[in-house]
Amino acid sequence: MRIVVTGGAGFIGSQVADAYVALGHEVLVVDNLSTGSKSNLNPKASFLEGDVRSEAVAKAVEAFKPDALNLHAAQIDVRKSVVEPRFDADTNIGGTLNLVEAGRRGGALKRVVYAASGGSMYGDTSVLPTPETEPAAPVSPYGVSKFTGELYLSCYRAMHGLHYVALRYANVFGPRQNVHGEAGVVAIFSERLLRGDGCTIYGDGGQTRDFVFVGDVVQANVKALTSDYCGGVNIGTGVETDVNRIFALLTKYAGVDKPPAYGPQRAGEQRKSVLANGKAKQVLGWAPRYDVEKGIAETMAWYQSHR
Repeated sequence: MRIVVTGGAGFIGSQVADAYVALGHEVLVVDNLSTGSKSNLNPKASFLEGDVRSEAVAKAVEAFKPDALNLHAAQIDVRKSVVEPRFDADTNIGGTLNLVEAGRRGGALKRVVYAASGGSMYGDTSVLPTPETEPAAPVSPYGVSKFTGELYLSCYRAMHGLHYVALRYANVFGPRQNVHGEAGVVAIFSERLLRGDGCTIYGDGGQTRDFVFVGDVVQANVKALTSDYCGGVNIGTGVETDVNRIFALLTKYAGVDKPPAYGPQRAGEQRKSVLANGKAKQVLGWAPRYDVEKGIAETMAWYQSHR
């Protein structure tokens, strides 16, 4: 299969590209290297440096004639989306449409695997863990733009018969996460703790998220490539973990005894988020293998070895 992986030099996308290459697929990685790194690139994949919104990238994707698109390139910073909602929409909505249209013009496109956001699209719902049947109610421009991508893919399904799987990620963490530009409290705190710097928790630390390990997320992307299921599906652990607990685990595995500082809560961030994952088990045959402590232990070991 010929597959374009956007964001394929980044945290999640590069590991998805690795998995696809290992399965024998022909992979073209597209990345503007704003947060990704050439060191993450798989040497057996082709690489195009460029912005997913650009005409040059669209022409290259069209010429590649992909059978599938795996869309991970995105503006993922919730706080930046609040400050620059137009940029967020241009990247996440405009970039998605640019690539899907280019893939369609290539003539072979049959499937899209889309990195959606379960952590932001449901908003502050009272139904926890949150199933896919809950209505979208995002409280940030980022949540709006990522859900809009799903709506467009549903539209393309109706108009053109394009198969898609929208993987609604919880809070993904793990090795290769960039502390300078990608959202991720685990990565940011890991780097600061290993440097001996202090960490600031915004709010009281009681805000909860569903932290899912990147290795499990990669397996969801592998399964989505061949699944008969079409639509959105949550990819999470179904377990709430608060930020104070994350900090405690990180200090444990970093071997550091240093309390955090606390700052004011940030705009656009919801209080609680945890995803039901029963549907993923049913339609993808997927379930997480890592709990949060096992994932943090492996992640901290990676940061220690890559300092």
